[in-house]
Amino acid sequence: MTEHDLSKLGPVDFLVIEFPAGHQNFTGEMAEELLRLVKAGTIRVIDAIILTKDEDGVVDASELADAGDLGDLVELEAELAELLAAEDVEKLANAMDPGSVAGVLVYENVWAAPFASAARRAGGQLIANGRIPIQAIIASLEADDALESSGA
Repeated sequence: MTEHDLSKLGPVDFLVIEFPAGHQNFTGEMAEELLRLVKAGTIRVIDAIILTKDEDGVVDASELADAGDLGDLVELEAELAELLAAEDVEKLANAMDPGSVAGVLVYENVWAAPFASAARRAGGQLIANGRIPIQAIIASLEADDALESSGA
């Protein structure tokens, strides 16, 4: 990336999706949706790896090209920046259960890049961000419904 490109960079996020051993599926609907987001210009994938954590907690990281048949996801391989370092992989793997496999995705929110660039030009800087898990939102809404139903 050139310095000019960095000034236009949108917020960068990561996610880790864990699967029980033998049940990982990085093709099909999930891959199609990821590629749809990329082709629409909503996100740009910066890095993607596959983590395997054995029953003893030993972690192996594989690049997409080394992870076997990933179907259409191989389209992403040519543009990856390989941003994740060994210590990043170790920290991400701490959240994994032994005997599981996870896909790690680092992506730029291209849709937010113009706003982020404008904020930086105005002298602002992002000092906090977060994400609310959908399970927490569902639980909150269900709790509100229960209160309304009980008349509290």
